[in-house]
Amino acid sequence: MYRDPVSSFLPQPSHPAAIRPLRVGMIGIGTVGAGTFRVLARNQDLIAARAGRGIEVTVVAARNLARAQGIVGEGVALTADPMQVATDPDVDVVVEVAGGTGPARDWVLAAIAHGKHVVTANKALLAVHGPEIFAAASAHGVAVMYEGAVAVSIPIVKALREGLTANRIEWVAGIVNGTTNFILSKMRDEGLDFGDALAQAQALGYAEADPAFDIEGVDAAHKTALLAANAFGMPVRFADAQVEGITALQRLDVACAEQLGFRVKLLGVARRREDGVELRVQPALVPAAHLLAQVNGSMNGIMVKADAAGVTMYYGAGAGSEQTASAVIADLVDVARLDGTHAGQRVPHTGFHAHAVRELPVLPRAAVRSAHYLRVPVQAATDIAAVAELLAAQRLPVRQLVLANGPADAAPQVLVITESALQGAVDLALHALQASSFVAGPVIALRVETLDD
Repeated sequence: MYRDPVSSFLPQPSHPAAIRPLRVGMIGIGTVGAGTFRVLARNQDLIAARAGRGIEVTVVAARNLARAQGIVGEGVALTADPMQVATDPDVDVVVEVAGGTGPARDWVLAAIAHGKHVVTANKALLAVHGPEIFAAASAHGVAVMYEGAVAVSIPIVKALREGLTANRIEWVAGIVNGTTNFILSKMRDEGLDFGDALAQAQALGYAEADPAFDIEGVDAAHKTALLAANAFGMPVRFADAQVEGITALQRLDVACAEQLGFRVKLLGVARRREDGVELRVQPALVPAAHLLAQVNGSMNGIMVKADAAGVTMYYGAGAGSEQTASAVIADLVDVARLDGTHAGQRVPHTGFHAHAVRELPVLPRAAVRSAHYLRVPVQAATDIAAVAELLAAQRLPVRQLVLANGPADAAPQVLVITESALQGAVDLALHALQASSFVAGPVIALRVETLDD
């Protein structure tokens, strides 16, 4: 990696960077906090040259003060009380990277009440308490920045709020959880069952000891709710999202998807309709040639469909210490640049000024329209005709209907790809199939997302 001479980035006395540095109080010095401190220290002159002033951490709150001391050294004050950081009169901006939604809410609101800007990578906090936090920040004239909360190394929040500001966003869809994408990649590439792939993810540090937020789709829903708010000018509506994880996914369906020319991905989808917004997370079949199908391992990928720009795609690491730090520090640079400007001249918290935010309805599950994959276990291979006849009677249009490849002695499986249909119509057809005598077991259904409209 190249290194410019350090002196080229040092501020001259007449340069704006010679003004007082931005003073940062950090709550949490774990994986993200430590990465943020390291990158700030390593690239301090480059960061100052871009920010127009220095950025320095002056105080850190941590549970383990001895460990924290080993990370930040002697020049940074330490405390075990996060509220002390939130209310410190000598702190300009509070970086909250401790996580959680309870105490973190109190710390952030206290910082805001004391006139401090906030930078956070805490997607759960903003998904649950975002409207309250943004309203408080607006009332006190401070900024809340959170690029690190969504697909960390990918500047997708900035892309939606600034780069695509001229556009009417039609949909945002993507792989925004690295843990589940790693698991699904292992299930496909190595033919693993879900449990074995999860164990690999945990052994490699891609999944927590308690991975529920990831594998149940909750983490992806937090992020998708934030993306929808920035895309459509609506409040953060995480509580209304339809959320389905990958815990029930079988390797047979991953293999059958491959046979049909698809790959299974856990997608977060926010789509604007005439009558409201689809806000959902679910495992879905994506065409194997699609760009999102090429996002493998722990990587993230997000696509945006806009009326003027068309389709754009954003790819990068979805987790990691310095990867998240990159986003956190980018937010700190923005704070350094805007500090002292009138609140009305800043980029709004979700890209839309408060008077323009609209309470768009989130569509119920039955109102969502998409194509579907069905796997129907049948008594005999000849029952494929009965499946086709039943679906025709249910007026569910079919695009593809074949028998699954497999050993001759394996139970026959009929694979179906439907045309786009309302979820309510698909549910009726599923009920009719399950009640039929020729069906030999549970019928499996997954959405198909071609992302071509």
